[in-house]
Order: sequence, then structure tokens, then C-alpha cells
Amino acid sequence: MKANELKRKYIDYFVNKGHTEIQSASLIPENDPSVLFTTAGMHPLAPYLLGEKHPAGKRLVDCQKCIRTGDIDEVGDASHLTMFQMMGNWSLGDYFKKESIQMSYDFLVNILGIDPNNLAVTAFAGDENAPRDEETVSIWKSMGMKDDHIFFYGKKDNWWGPAGVTGPCGPDTEIFYIDQSKPKCSDECGPSCHCGRYLEIWNNVFMEYNKTSEGKYEKLKQQNVDTGLGLERTLCVLEHIPSVYDTEFFTPIIKDIENASGLKYADSIREFRIIADHMRAAVFILGDDKGVAPSNLDQGYVLRKLIRRTIRYMQKLGMSWEPMIDIANTVVREYSGEYPELERNKAFIIEQLQNEAIKFAKTLDQGLRLTERILEGMDQNGTVSGEDAFKLYTSFGFPLDLTIELAAEKGIGVDSVKFEELFKEHQQISRAGSMQKFKGGLADASEETTKLHTATHLLGAALRKVLGPDVHQKGSNITAERLRFDFSFDRKMTKDELDEVEKLVNEAIKAGITVVCEEMTLGDARERNAEGVFGDKYGEMVKVYTIGTVSCEICGGPHVTNTAQIGGFKIKKEEASSAGVRRIKAVVGEQYA
Repeated sequence: MKANELKRKYIDYFVNKGHTEIQSASLIPENDPSVLFTTAGMHPLAPYLLGEKHPAGKRLVDCQKCIRTGDIDEVGDASHLTMFQMMGNWSLGDYFKKESIQMSYDFLVNILGIDPNNLAVTAFAGDENAPRDEETVSIWKSMGMKDDHIFFYGKKDNWWGPAGVTGPCGPDTEIFYIDQSKPKCSDECGPSCHCGRYLEIWNNVFMEYNKTSEGKYEKLKQQNVDTGLGLERTLCVLEHIPSVYDTEFFTPIIKDIENASGLKYADSIREFRIIADHMRAAVFILGDDKGVAPSNLDQGYVLRKLIRRTIRYMQKLGMSWEPMIDIANTVVREYSGEYPELERNKAFIIEQLQNEAIKFAKTLDQGLRLTERILEGMDQNGTVSGEDAFKLYTSFGFPLDLTIELAAEKGIGVDSVKFEELFKEHQQISRAGSMQKFKGGLADASEETTKLHTATHLLGAALRKVLGPDVHQKGSNITAERLRFDFSFDRKMTKDELDEVEKLVNEAIKAGITVVCEEMTLGDARERNAEGVFGDKYGEMVKVYTIGTVSCEICGGPHVTNTAQIGGFKIKKEEASSAGVRRIKAVVGEQYA
């Protein structure tokens, strides 16, 4: 079965079950700072999981492009990917466990033809926050699932969310394909042992809780279903092939690497897979309409890491970085039919890859010189300190394996134990900072974030009035303390321009304008000249928020009901975001009135 055929079967199946197809959202979450990337289909739908009405209805189906970096060290095995496509069906306060499980089973067994004897499932074992999920197990048994194919696990394995610190979450039931060619690793062999016998393909999350900032799990006002069926993994199962890297998604990329390196995939499997995975992910991030570029912060840092790791593994195969551009062109060619933004942003993709490769070459050269100084004069059987190895990592992006490799060439070891201690400490500090940084966002829909969300509409309208009609939003990020608004503009704003924008926003706030929300077709919204960020993400029905004659914009909310509730508006900073994109940071409240 071809990938597009599988995707179409899935979409059509759920459309026939009363679901409305919606488009894949951006990889960069809009107004949700709880995560750096869209790691699941639930991010764009967070307000609707919390109870807001979706214009497309209560049943939705999509195929969402996702980025997950938590498993980056697993990339190169048979199933883990940085960028993947997640098919999902959604119930927003409509059907729940029984219907969800029945449809999943029906699709896998009767539509895709998978032998039910090759399926295993898991359920939540229960804890102090939520009870043992006996209902889910009872439903699976009614479908014919055998006792020895059902497993109970705790929160680590059978609880999904929240995506950030707070937000919608709940117990899940995961569906695994059993590779019968692989024997059980022990008498306790099951999906949680990760021995390779069980491959997770589908996860049905029963989202009925909201985790608060105090760590409490409160019942949502509606019961939701959020499912994810991995497109790459399911195709792998249907084609009876050993890994996701042997599917049609990767064979053209693997061929590019073979041609450029003169080597065979079978001789350097892990290196080929890492290069193919990281390049595909990097191209999708660069190709997103929100225009992320490599940097030392947030999404840009992850992107930089993926590109530089690609170059290092290309060097391991004796390659220069230049073939990276050929691989990028292949990714754009192979995927732009489904994701037209890649072709649309192709020039930006190539430009940023070239720039980053050249920068890394200089950094790599500096790091190699420092490494030479560290190794100089050391006796054979000496040891590079963990502190020096960690300095090479933090200053020059040298992974530990590169330092070990360079030292080994001179018969010198590396104190990897001390390096790992420093690395873990670094991770804990970073994670603690992120937990503070990424509080808030759409997931909590607090009063402050709601005010800030509406303020972005007023800001966008003011910018267009002051700078011209070609100014459009390129992205935004909202915490409980401030808004960050990216917009298309090719120079630094003057003080007079910033003062005028701030004045216009405050005038709209003081005017006390009613914020009107209407549901309409996308065509009607366009006829009204509604501003829409990344218009191809919307379904047929959309929500349009109108603020008098000031602003008319397609948006998912949440918003205040009257601009006076915002209190006041103050621009704190205007700076460059990336090529042709500027960024404004601003705050709201009565003190700025």
C-alpha cells in the first residue's frame, strides 16, 4: 500500500463516521509556549479540548506533521523519527472510549487487513490521580482481544499529556503490532520492555483531565478522544519491512546519500538513517511558513543541532556538507505535493542550510584547534578531562563521541563519566528554566493570556496601518506575562513608528469595542478580507473575530469580549527575528492605560 493511499483510507474512513477533515497545522505552535514544536495533533486543538466550540464540529480527522526531539538518541533504530506524520481522529465532547476503540479495531482489522492475533493493547493501571482503567480493558475483551494480549501499565507508559506544564491530559490505550518473527525476550515480555517484538502504532487518549499549575488533575467539563496513528510506522507494518527507513518516505533520500558517499546503506545503516532523519526534519522546520532559522535559542537551537549533527555524520562517511543541498531538494520534491509550504519556502530552506554549514565549518575548525591543544603533549593512555570534553560540547557543539574519536586517534581516553555528570546537570538546569519559561499559553486560557491574545489582533492591525498592508503575522508566542509577535518587515522600526503603533492599540482599547465572534465558511471570511495566518491550515468552517472597524481576523481564540478588558498596551522591545521578519514583545494591563 502506498503512503498516500493509506492516508486517504484513514481520512475517508473517519469522514464516513461523521468526522470533518482538517488540515495539518504549523510545526510551530501558535500562541502556545508550553512546547517548542507541535509534537502531536492536540496542540492546535487545545482550546477545543478545554471546551471551546470548534467551527468544524465535534468530530475531526487529520494528518498532522510533528517534531519530537526527546527520542533523538533513539533515531537510527528501526522505528524512531524526529519528524513524523500522525494521523488522528478526534471527539470533542462527543463519543468516548467504546466508540473510539471499536473504530480503531475496525479500521486496523477490516480496512487494513491486519490479523487481530498480531495486535496487543495496553491500559492505564491507575494511581492517586485516576482509577485503574477496567472499562477500556472490558471494551477490548468484547472485541475479542485475548487476556495475554492485554497489559496494564502506569503513568509512564499509559498516560498522555499535558504537552507542557499544564493542560488537557488523560489515560490512554496503546495498540501494538506484534512481530511474531521475534521471540519473547523473557516470561515478562510485553510492550514496555522495548525489545523490538512490539511496535506501537496507535495511541487512543481519553482526555478527561486538566492538569493545573499546582499539579492537580481536575476533570474537564467534557470528555474528549485524541488518537494518533503513526503514518510511517503503520506503512512499515503493512509493507512487512524491517524499519520506517525502508519505506517510500526514505528510499529516495537514502539513494542520495549512497550516490554522494559512494557507500552502501547496508554497510553504515545507523549513519545513513540519522542523516536521512535529521535532514528531513530540518527541511520541514525550515519550510514551515513561520520562518524559523538556526539560532542559539528555542526552535532555532533544535534546528541548528539537527543540521550540525547531520554534517558530523556526513563527515563520518567521508562526505562534505554540499550533498546536504541535494538531499534537501529531494525532500522538497517528494513531500511538497502534501505539504506545499516546502516548495513555497524552498529558497529559504537552501539559503539557511548553506549559511549554517559554513558557520559550522568555522566553529568546527576552532573546536578542532582547541582539541589539538588539549591533546598536545598528552601521553598515550592519558585522559581528556570531563570538564574539557564538556567545554568542547557547550562551546563548539562537539558531541562526546566526536571528542572520543579524536582522542582515540592518538591513543588517549576521555573521562566520559564526568562528562555525563556535567551533561545531566546542564540538562536539569535547562529543563528547570524551560518549566518556568513555558508556563501559560493557550492550554491554560487564563485571563491574562486571553487579554494578550486579543491584543495581538490589535497590534497586527496597527502595524498594517503604520507600515503598510503587506505586513502580515508570521507567528506569535504568548505567556501569562507578555506577548511576542513576529511580522513580515525588512527593516528596524523607527521610534516614531513604534510610538504610533502603541498609540493606535491603546486607542482601540480605550474605545471599549465589542469583540464579535462569528462562524462562517472560509470563502465568506476571505470576502470580508479577514486576516488569516497561514490560510491553508483552516477547514471549510472558520471562526472570525471582528473588533469594530479595527480588525477582522480568522482565529481559534480565546478572546476578551470587549477591548476595554485589556486595560492598556506597552511595547517593550522591537528586534529582528529572522531574514525579513521582525519581532515585537509587549505587555498589557491597567498600569499601561
